Amino acid sequence: MARHLLLAVVAALVTLTGAGVAVALATGEGPPAPAAAGDGSRAVTVRAPDGAVVARVPLDGDLFAVGYRNSVYRTLAEERYRVLPDGRFELVELAAEQVAVLEEYYAVPGAPRPAPPGDRMTHVVPPDPARPAVFDELSIAATDLGERTLHVPGAEPVPIWQLVVTDDPTVILDIEENR
Repeated sequence: MARHLLLAVVAALVTLTGAGVAVALATGEGPPAPAAAGDGSRAVTVRAPDGAVVARVPLDGDLFAVGYRNSVYRTLAEERYRVLPDGRFELVELAAEQVAVLEEYYAVPGAPRPAPPGDRMTHVVPPDPARPAVFDELSIAATDLGERTLHVPGAEPVPIWQLVVTDDPTVILDIEENR
């Protein structure tokens, strides 16, 4: 009962503030991530092209981010996602240390705004609504240059780029049910 009440309060605060989602996602604050217990909860899974698991981080909610060092501007940026009920995930926010990454690299309409207090990045902006980005899985390069890092609220950051030990730096992110 108390957990349901807490979840209702958190949902109301997120709805009212609009920035609550970004702060929870960007700071990693929140309850510790639960262990995979086969209870129907989900995890962000990172796999090598051959299917080998590189990382699996349980979700305690529906948010996660993939951070990286932008190869053009050499500063940190993040793509922030929300997991949909059907297991796909959608891009819901872009964040960066430098405004140029958002304005020029991503070329999103609208002006980036200052990130909320406690955010890992300095500026945030919603993605282009004319180009929704919804994924079943996402293939990314986990190179030393890009320093791809998985951020899940309540869990330690996962430096994916340090975990890939093959000649092919490609990894595939998806959402799986915990077993």
